[in-house]
Amino acid sequence: MPRQVFNHEGASSDVPLSVAVRAGDMVFISGQVPTDANGDIISTDISEQTKQVFKNCEAALKLAGASFDDVVKVNVYLTDVNYFAAMNEVYRQNFPDAPPARTTVGTPLARMGLLIEIDMVAHAPQ
Repeated sequence: MPRQVFNHEGASSDVPLSVAVRAGDMVFISGQVPTDANGDIISTDISEQTKQVFKNCEAALKLAGASFDDVVKVNVYLTDVNYFAAMNEVYRQNFPDAPPARTTVGTPLARMGLLIEIDMVAHAPQ
């Protein structure tokens, strides 16, 4: 099955990954973090960071021709499980009806200042 790789225009990264990969009808979104277009972490507030992560996820899905309506699985990584309620409130705003399957774990993240990272899998027939 051929695969298509998607990255933001002009994106450069020290990390060898693609923002999104489409394999047939499946779209895989790499872990998105709460950074702006310059790669700077926005805010130290979990709600604000979660909102930014969802903006970044939405942009990644769009690159591959998908949307939140197509998402079937989400993995959420929190640096502190005490952030769960605030994250969940923002999450619910993005998936108000029939939310996808989800796993949420507490774990350290690769960059200081990150409170959350989210990756997604979507089923989006072309």
